Amino acid sequence: MGTTDPAAKRRPGGRTARVRAAVHQAVTELLAEHPPEDVTIAAVAQRSGVHQATVYRRWRTMPALVDDVVAGVLEQGSPVPDTGSLRGDLTAFAVKAAHDLGTPMGAVYVRAVAYGVAAPDVDTERPEIRGRGRDLQEMLDRAARRGEPAPELEELLEVVLAPMYYRVLLTTEPPDEALALRLVERQLALCAR
Repeated sequence: MGTTDPAAKRRPGGRTARVRAAVHQAVTELLAEHPPEDVTIAAVAQRSGVHQATVYRRWRTMPALVDDVVAGVLEQGSPVPDTGSLRGDLTAFAVKAAHDLGTPMGAVYVRAVAYGVAAPDVDTERPEIRGRGRDLQEMLDRAARRGEPAPELEELLEVVLAPMYYRVLLTTEPPDEALALRLVERQLALCAR
């Protein structure tokens, strides 16, 4: 005889959410302590207390797991802004991105994602990262609907985000608000042409 108790049904925020939270916490801790190439699913399973088979079944590879962690951080702490103007949206987005990338954990996540991109077994689909691209595209589409000249997504990534990532990966100077504002002005000038 089956149960009709609604609490017995699978619910959001139940075991799946607890597993994801424990695994994400373990990944974050391990990446803060070790280079990305030294963090394994086995280590994540041990640190999180989640069975290794569960971690493999859910994420399959470390790059996919890191992508999910980064996507979770972006969902919670860095929503794509909607200020009513492209200038406002780009400024809010770029300043927040510079702040986030300038933190120690921001740098850790960027290096881990970059390592995952270079890994030979990486899942080239990267759905979690593509989801962020869809959010940014919506920001650009809103601007176009308002009649504002808006860049293509790839141009936005090249002009505004790539220089910040360059700083994180290849220099000792973290991105800051001044850089973010210069990059937004450069992007807006390109859009005005």
